Amino acid sequence: MRRMNTEVILETAQRTLAGTISFPEVVKALLATGVELYQVDFVTRRKTFYSAHGSVAVTAIDYESLPPIAPEFDVAALQANILDSQKHEQKFRDFSSRAMRAGVIGYFAFLRGQRVTYFGRKGDQHTEWFPGAKPSAG
Repeated sequence: MRRMNTEVILETAQRTLAGTISFPEVVKALLATGVELYQVDFVTRRKTFYSAHGSVAVTAIDYESLPPIAPEFDVAALQANILDSQKHEQKFRDFSSRAMRAGVIGYFAFLRGQRVTYFGRKGDQHTEWFPGAKPSAG
């Protein structure tokens, strides 16, 4: 089984928390080290990174004073949050706070699939494609 480079994953996760790396840079770094998808879990405050070969790495989201996760899933607020990140390079801490206030319990970023699927408390979900990516036909 091929192992992911956990040093690169840890460095990328730390830079994300510090707000010193953009989402496109995160995607590039993680794909280069063999990560095919990752999960952000706001309930447990963890990120889990997965390779196509079964390797897993876990890092903490160690921000203090994050808001509680709202009970209702607000897709409009989530989409405004995503747009701010894409257009204004919003930092991950602000993105996380706003996502939690929009009722997001977590999400999966499918790097090779070029999309992110967000989840709410009641099983609600919303998929957002990476800028420039489109759903495949079929």
